[in-house]
Amino acid sequence: MNKQMSSLLKPVVAMVTMTLATFAAQAQAPAGDVKAGESKAAMCIGCHGIPGYQNSFPEIHKVPMIQGQSDKYIISALGAYKKGERKHPSMRGIAASLSDQDMADLAAFYAAQGTGPAPETPSRAASAAVAALLEKGACVSCHGANLSKPIDPSYPKLAGQHPDYLYVALKAYTVEGNNVVGRSNGIMAGIAKQYKPAELKQIANYLGSLKGEMQTKGESRFR
Repeated sequence: MNKQMSSLLKPVVAMVTMTLATFAAQAQAPAGDVKAGESKAAMCIGCHGIPGYQNSFPEIHKVPMIQGQSDKYIISALGAYKKGERKHPSMRGIAASLSDQDMADLAAFYAAQGTGPAPETPSRAASAAVAALLEKGACVSCHGANLSKPIDPSYPKLAGQHPDYLYVALKAYTVEGNNVVGRSNGIMAGIAKQYKPAELKQIANYLGSLKGEMQTKGESRFR
């Protein structure tokens, strides 16, 4: 096997290993209840229930769309905030207040609010430059041919997500030694560090331009 092929396969092999470990953990996770999640979502709608709402930390960007995101990914992300693997003061404080059952219920509630299946193939073709960047990171092998059907449901759907959020998230994997900014994920760190910031922005802009399954549908603060 030549060095180039070996380099391309490394992130894929690592992701498969992580997937097997994730499946084992998911087998013991509590089942989520959509109705219970709806009653617990009051703390979430102030940001995730307002179309176009922006966060100013660590820089100004739209808060991610989570309606229609995978329930297993939402649980995984909340768990990472709770453990400090994702550094975000507000999200860590919220996640720290949630039990495993709370996370499962909220995830079930938001996962049920998608727009329907994304196209089987990307709704628009990537430019040659962006296609090369995606291939370099083996993005399709983990997040699906349409970038909305990951091989492991604890990985995020990417198609249609806000580009500025994706850019900030990708950059966070490259941060080291910062107590308030960054994401601890060895696989994603290795992938993200291959790129210059301008290249990460190109990837994020393309992913955000695709048709996906997520949305932010305005919710009343009063139920």
